[in-house]
Amino acid sequence: MIFIFSGCSKLIKKDDSKPNIIYVLADDLGYGDISGFNEESKIKTHHIDQLATQGMLFTDAHTSSSVCTPTRYGILTGRYNWRSTLKSGVLTGKSNALIPTSRSTVASMLKTQGYHTAFMGKWHLGWDWALKYRDSLSGAGWDAHDFDPIDFSKPIMHGPNDLGFDYAYGFSGSLDMAPYVYVENGKATMIPDSVTQNTGKYSWWRKGPTSKDFIHEDVTPNLFRRAFTYIREKAEEKDPFFLYLALPSPHTPILPTKSWQNKSGLNPYADFVLMIDAYIGALTKTIEQAGIAENTLVIFTSDNGCSPQADYEILKAKGHNPSYIYRGHKADIFEGGHRVPFIIKWPKVIPPGTVSNETICTTDFMATCAELSGYTLSDHEAEDSFSMLPLLKQEDLSTPFREAVVHHSINGSFAIRKGPWKLIMCPGSGGWSFPTPKNREALDSLPQYQLYNLKDDPGETQNVIDSYPEKIKDLKTLLISYIENGRSTPGIAQNNDAIDFQWKQIDFIE
Repeated sequence: MIFIFSGCSKLIKKDDSKPNIIYVLADDLGYGDISGFNEESKIKTHHIDQLATQGMLFTDAHTSSSVCTPTRYGILTGRYNWRSTLKSGVLTGKSNALIPTSRSTVASMLKTQGYHTAFMGKWHLGWDWALKYRDSLSGAGWDAHDFDPIDFSKPIMHGPNDLGFDYAYGFSGSLDMAPYVYVENGKATMIPDSVTQNTGKYSWWRKGPTSKDFIHEDVTPNLFRRAFTYIREKAEEKDPFFLYLALPSPHTPILPTKSWQNKSGLNPYADFVLMIDAYIGALTKTIEQAGIAENTLVIFTSDNGCSPQADYEILKAKGHNPSYIYRGHKADIFEGGHRVPFIIKWPKVIPPGTVSNETICTTDFMATCAELSGYTLSDHEAEDSFSMLPLLKQEDLSTPFREAVVHHSINGSFAIRKGPWKLIMCPGSGGWSFPTPKNREALDSLPQYQLYNLKDDPGETQNVIDSYPEKIKDLKTLLISYIENGRSTPGIAQNNDAIDFQWKQIDFIE
């Protein structure tokens, strides 16, 4: 046991039967942006690399989607995002809540297990703003006037606190999506009193209402400062804690603070990554100084691949590829869209310098937390989540960790990966790289589906769709079963969320 003094005289016995859990989610950070994953990276992320050398580095980790909102849904629910009502795209800063309060989340589950749960950062899963009047004529949140009906003086509904978080501090969308308002435990910390916009190449954000205490350049530092304070405070308490630190960076607006500008010698995006790396170093130091490092499980990953907003052309001209050897980037069904850096440090269990080549998905977080906290999942919880605890304990596996993993692009295109084989259910990227869904001329010249052997062809350069008909049949059948059964884990079949429109992305189901 660890003994900690709180204040001057109170002796507290820290319960070490359950680990503290800190989940750090970067935003639009590429696999190749971390030098521990990319030997040719021109961005030297020493602190994140050190986190990996002190724990376990995963070479084959994937987000459930290649864009923000859907991946965050999967992390918190342990369920593939396309089972929800959101079949493509992302939410805005005005969108209503995507996760119903009836659905279990990592936070609500850990709360039942005695954890204090906290969220800080970019939510991007929707919540229900209070309205001044009926909202029938205003838009979805892409225009500044779409926020005119919101009454910022009243509490929000269906936010993080309603999904299991004891404490919640953050903002509704991405850092480039209005409104620019911090919400703490359901209430705006300040009422917006101005409208701001930035039109810089890297630093841009959309025009929208802004509060005085919402300073774009200070959002990432502010979140880390608050995280450090939270960790120090909770280290002095008996119960374990779960902190979900959802960074808005290095997503646009790309805003390295003055001391980090021009540090990389590449461009502002690379400077921003270096700034995040330094803060991860400070986070690690805070945990160590709080005396809880041994039994604190820290996860560091990204919500999808790097965005083209990082300026790939400039980076590649200087020898840096955010996607490493993989094809595509954020929004794509190709590996660059959803293969991400993934690190877990847990000194009590994981020996330093451990590497796992098993295929994992960010949906696996919930089942992992359930097992390590002693919670038994019901059939209607975490339907696509597999516990990573056997991997962390380096147990011998008689079969692959996952039977398969399903990938999803911004336009809702599917792919399924089993072993080295990846079947893509569309002819192009399903996203923003060539060939895009709008490039009909290019798509019409391509086969309807794509099949790649990632062991032989990790860059997805040779579509072997015409050579393995039985492999295609098996993978397609498995994907359809996952969709129709409402789950990819063992258990009683479940229903996907009800919709009142055509789910056109599953037209391949005959």
